[in-house]
Amino acid sequence: MNFESWIALQKLYNDYASSLDDGPLSDWTEFFTEECLYLIQPRDNYDAGLPMAVVRCESRGMLQDRVTAVQETIMFEPRYLRHHITNIEADDASSDEFQARANYSVIEVLNDDLPRILSAGRYLDTIVLEDGLLRFKEKRVIYDSVLVPNSLIYPL
Repeated sequence: MNFESWIALQKLYNDYASSLDDGPLSDWTEFFTEECLYLIQPRDNYDAGLPMAVVRCESRGMLQDRVTAVQETIMFEPRYLRHHITNIEADDASSDEFQARANYSVIEVLNDDLPRILSAGRYLDTIVLEDGLLRFKEKRVIYDSVLVPNSLIYPL
C-alpha cells in the first residue's frame, strides 16, 4: 500500500468515528455506497458462519431510516460516545475495491455516570473508491461479547 492510499484509509476511519462521536449523525450514511451492507454481529455467530445480526441494513436508505429512528422516535437518556479505531490494515488500498480490517472500542458516557466500555471488537470492511471518495460497500461490526448492551442506540 502506498503512502497516499494509507493516509486516505486512515482519514476514512477517522472521519467515520468523528461523524458518530460529534455528528451530525445524518453525515454517517455518506460513508456508505448506495447499495451497501451494514451488520452488527456477535463474534460467536460470525465465527460459526451464522447470519444472525442484531442490526442489519442493506442499503443507504435503511441506514438513513436508522438515523431517523435515533433522532426522532427512540426514547433514550442523552449520552456521548467516543470511538477508538486502531490497527487498521488493508489488502490493497490502491485498487478500486479492497478489504480492510480494524479493531474498535466505543466508550459511552451518560450525564450522571462514569464512562464505560459499550462495545469492543473488529470491523471487517469492503471499501470502494466511488466518485473520488473511499466508501464502505460492506461493514461488518463484529463485537467480542456474547451480550448486547440494552443501550445500543447509535451505530458502531
